[in-house]
Amino acid sequence: MHISFRQLRLVLALAETGSVSAAARVMHVTQPTASMQLKEVADILGMPIFEVVARKLYLTAIGEELARTARTLSDEWNVFEQQVEALKGHQRGKLRIAVVSTAKYFVPRLLGTFCKRYPEIDVSLEVLNRDGVVGRLKGNLDDIYVMSTPPADMDLVQEVFMPNPLVAICASSNPLAKRKDLVLADLAPQRFILREEGSGTRMAIDRFFKKEKFRPSLRLELGSNEAIKESVAGGLGMSIVSIHALHGRSKEHGVSVLNVEGLPIQSSWHIVYPKGKKLSPIADIFRQHLRDSAQGLRKLAAAAGV
Repeated sequence: MHISFRQLRLVLALAETGSVSAAARVMHVTQPTASMQLKEVADILGMPIFEVVARKLYLTAIGEELARTARTLSDEWNVFEQQVEALKGHQRGKLRIAVVSTAKYFVPRLLGTFCKRYPEIDVSLEVLNRDGVVGRLKGNLDDIYVMSTPPADMDLVQEVFMPNPLVAICASSNPLAKRKDLVLADLAPQRFILREEGSGTRMAIDRFFKKEKFRPSLRLELGSNEAIKESVAGGLGMSIVSIHALHGRSKEHGVSVLNVEGLPIQSSWHIVYPKGKKLSPIADIFRQHLRDSAQGLRKLAAAAGV
């Protein structure tokens, strides 16, 4: 089969964008040229690689397999290019990262210091809920993933690099905010506002409550830490969130951290990628940067008493 590497990259762009015109833009060619090249690939294979149903493009089974092969080859080529640049004394290339939404409170800062040190590296950062990150992980779409609860049904490399304490918060006007000797039973009359089911934070909270035989009175489930904090500040209820979601660590926008026996819930941030995946030199450098930078964030958590 005489399919060129550029044609493979076009197929990969098609898989990632879901559109011939968008794939053409990614590859810097016209749409007619992209259509012609994709037709040539299908002719070489002897079967279609995509179909359009109700104006939406879907890859066929062989198209999916070809896209996976293209992605593997593209990743290997990216590693090779970075190795060549490293031998020249340069650090150039692209770094692709996907993180769960709570990690947005610290990963961009760590990326900032990383990019200052390596200004010629292009970075792609995806911030998604846990299901979205797991989906990208299954598709091997990125170099490194940051999450608190990696999926148990996948063969992964998982490296703990930083604690992720989950603390109880309430409105600063709530009488509980002034107490220093709370136990979990004191929270029973409170209404809870928690992250949606399936999020890493919610999974850790549910495990903790089950272990302690505590049944919270649930008022709301929200998919955003910002929405949770605003709801708590507005007096709708209390919550349990990652300490990293609180910019001030102890008080933020009328929200206070509660001193409850048995809390915070101990959780951790993980660097994750598929087992057997060969990290590019840049991804490996960033992995080390995460580990080194986490020490400073640990000090912030310690200063907050967690």
